[in-house]
Amino acid sequence: MRRILGPRDVEYAVKGGSVFAAGGGGWADHGRMLGTAAVNAGKPELVSMDEVPDEAWIATAAAIGAPASTTEWEMRGADYVKAVQLVEKELGEPIYGLIIGQNGKSSTLNAWLSSAILGIKVIDAVGDIRAHPTGDMGSIGLANSPEPMIQSAVGGNRSQNAYIEMVIRGATGRISPVLRTASDMSGGFIASCRNPVRASYVKKHAALGGISIALALGEAIFNAEPKGGKAVIDAICKETKGEIIGGGKVTKKAVQYTREAFDIGAVTIGQGPRAVVLHVMNEYMAVDDAQETRLAGFPDVITTLSPDGVPVSVGELREGDDLSVLRIAKRNIPLSSSVTGPSVYPFVEKALGINLTKYALS
Repeated sequence: MRRILGPRDVEYAVKGGSVFAAGGGGWADHGRMLGTAAVNAGKPELVSMDEVPDEAWIATAAAIGAPASTTEWEMRGADYVKAVQLVEKELGEPIYGLIIGQNGKSSTLNAWLSSAILGIKVIDAVGDIRAHPTGDMGSIGLANSPEPMIQSAVGGNRSQNAYIEMVIRGATGRISPVLRTASDMSGGFIASCRNPVRASYVKKHAALGGISIALALGEAIFNAEPKGGKAVIDAICKETKGEIIGGGKVTKKAVQYTREAFDIGAVTIGQGPRAVVLHVMNEYMAVDDAQETRLAGFPDVITTLSPDGVPVSVGELREGDDLSVLRIAKRNIPLSSSVTGPSVYPFVEKALGINLTKYALS
């Protein structure tokens, strides 16, 4: 399958990616900027993994940072391109294509501009079909690997002299936190290219078709919008086999930004016995009911929707907002090696003070 990505695909990617953003996943305006720049600059091409030679080099295009609008970040489209060029130079061989670490409001489009300008393919595979807080969760099973990898980071708030370019080598679990520190130092959000591996590895370990799934969902949303918010929510549930597991007014939002470039805390929706608590680490990682029974947990897709069916991120929601909580069960989405290995969970569990492993790996 090959597909030249055009202007309509930009909107599909933003709308579908916003659901898989799981309360984070960047900014819709940033995604539209990336996509529009890409389709105006060239012809970004989406390619399925079955058309990629096994020996081709595939890297991951990513954005690192906290998505809740709590910092003065600056990232330009050129930063994504530069990040790829730095890794390619260090690798010493051409990169054939880019996967993304996760879907999201902007992250679904992270590879498009590099594809348009450098002629690199957008590979229809993702490190995780939904957004997540740590690079390890999108590292296609490399988080615990001792093999030295290459990662780059580019971007930063220019007016505050916070622009950074860096390339680093080492085991993924060791060097990923360095890039997150760079993100914080740059203003909270930075472009990255990471972990070039052979296509044969990607075919075994990535969530294949992850971008096509987001585009199809975006098209379903686009077609339902003229019929109103209920029709949009129904279309999302039908396309994804998702379900609404809670809803009501936001009664409490307690989320704080940390020096590790994470937004951590919890959001409570509803009151009394029907209240639900959404645990946040950049994205929604779990949902508990008022009796502390787990209703949903990573790698389920967990999203809050407005009455109009628009995904509302952690940074956007306010106390008093009326929201529905969508769950797409993990059994209904492709899962990568990143989320089926136990090593990616202890760090997040410690930060949130809850168990994720039991649900995720059951």
